[in-house]
Amino acid sequence: MTTNQPLVQDPIPAASETSWWKGAAIYQVYPRSFADSNGDGIGDLAGITARLDHIASLGVDAIWLSPFYPSPMDDFGYDIADYCGVDPIFGTLADFDALVEKAHALGLKVTTDLVFAHTSDQHQWFAESRAGKHGDKADWYVWADAKPDGSPPTNWQSVFGGPAWTWDARRGQYYLHNFLSTQPQLNVHNRAVQDALLGVVQFWLDRGVDGFRIDAINFSMHDPELRDNPPAPPSNKVRTRPFDFQQKIYNQSHPDIPLFLERIRALTDRYPGRFTVAEVGGDDALREMKSFTEGEGRLNSAYGFNFLYADRLTPKLVREAADAWPDTPGTGWPSWAFENHDAPRAVSRWTPAGVAPQAYARMKMALLCALRGNIILYNGEELGLDQVEIPFELVKDPEALKNWPLTLSRDGARTPLPWAAGAAHAGFSDVEPWLPLGTTHAALAVDRQDADPHSMLAHTRRLIALRAASPALREGANARWVIEGDLLGFDRVAEGQHIRCLFNFGAAPVDVAAHTAGGATLLAVNGADARQLPPAGALWLDMKETN
Repeated sequence: MTTNQPLVQDPIPAASETSWWKGAAIYQVYPRSFADSNGDGIGDLAGITARLDHIASLGVDAIWLSPFYPSPMDDFGYDIADYCGVDPIFGTLADFDALVEKAHALGLKVTTDLVFAHTSDQHQWFAESRAGKHGDKADWYVWADAKPDGSPPTNWQSVFGGPAWTWDARRGQYYLHNFLSTQPQLNVHNRAVQDALLGVVQFWLDRGVDGFRIDAINFSMHDPELRDNPPAPPSNKVRTRPFDFQQKIYNQSHPDIPLFLERIRALTDRYPGRFTVAEVGGDDALREMKSFTEGEGRLNSAYGFNFLYADRLTPKLVREAADAWPDTPGTGWPSWAFENHDAPRAVSRWTPAGVAPQAYARMKMALLCALRGNIILYNGEELGLDQVEIPFELVKDPEALKNWPLTLSRDGARTPLPWAAGAAHAGFSDVEPWLPLGTTHAALAVDRQDADPHSMLAHTRRLIALRAASPALREGANARWVIEGDLLGFDRVAEGQHIRCLFNFGAAPVDVAAHTAGGATLLAVNGADARQLPPAGALWLDMKETN
């Protein structure tokens, strides 16, 4: 199937009411770094399939696969050259089908990335679009004439540095790219482009995909009037890129984006039990996330960068993030991630001086599993992996290469997963991997932790099982917030169940006796008890005796 074909109009039964995803635990797989099955140093789909039992053992509901589509890999798969294929690095469509079949047999849903704001400049659509101003796909991308002095049409800046416009001599115009110059911006205002993208959605739905994470969707539509962005107000925050000097008003976040999302939702609703979640970043992310998930006709969920880009975890940050999603009619359902392929490992960002990183990893996992919303675990987070320092000569991340040393390389969170402590390359591959393994990671390998009932891996399994068995933790409301210095407390409440969650974010013990009376301990982390939370301590309490 080619992605410019019209949608198949065969009738599909209406989806029954289902919400497997509400409160779900989702495991993100970064395919390049998960498991190498063919000895080229790069992870692949067959490697993922071979290791699905590990993911299933966590008790998660679904996996999310970062891009595996054909791509020149300028942005490691987020520059897609064909939406309906598999890059040979990762395998074949048959390998994908085998992955889905095994995942489903293990009770795992499969979600994939959709990157609809841009394509690779190697995509056939772009080749046709740049060929001339009058072809069928001439306006499938964002083209504009130069200003009279030859300069770009607007002052917009790209996320990765430099102007968001590149001159193309073949068309005699500039094209827009909010990221790399090899990632031209799709003109999603164009109904034909929307139809083609919906054809992509249907292609993967028909292959058994259970849901989609939609990448950078707030970049999918621009201001057609091509107005300049105003300068950002003064700030004490260090600005590392020209992009940071502007208010991003006109290059993204157009008010018609939710209307396109409604078309996606209408299509996915024709398939029972499908799930959609948007990734939304930027200064106006909260308003956009709420707009993208409002009511019953838009996406099921959204997540932003509340925690992913936070240098420090505080009780205030957690409460503000949670309070933004009240349990009220019409308000969407949030998703949360502490780590992913775009952010440094949280245990390295957040562990305070005087606290062991592995102890902090246990506490933060307990916090993630207590939050109201869906939770997303990034591969290796269940092992307590820390951030790897990649020397400049080994850096692959295009953003880091453009902004070194002011932008921290994303490669440090993309390093290969350690599977076997005593094996070459920790069992990830038989040859040198595409990125180096962390020097501390072999000691945290899956085989070593799998045999230890007190390991971080065992802790993660227990947390997810407790969450899955608890209506209050999975879908209940938030109540009774407590913030006292480094102490965070909140209750999760559902009909017939009341759970109190207490966390110490600091390096000194905190007394909690005033908050634990009548509670039966469900979980005690790092030596916590009903009187005191040690550094990085946590408690979950069943408060049924107080009701």
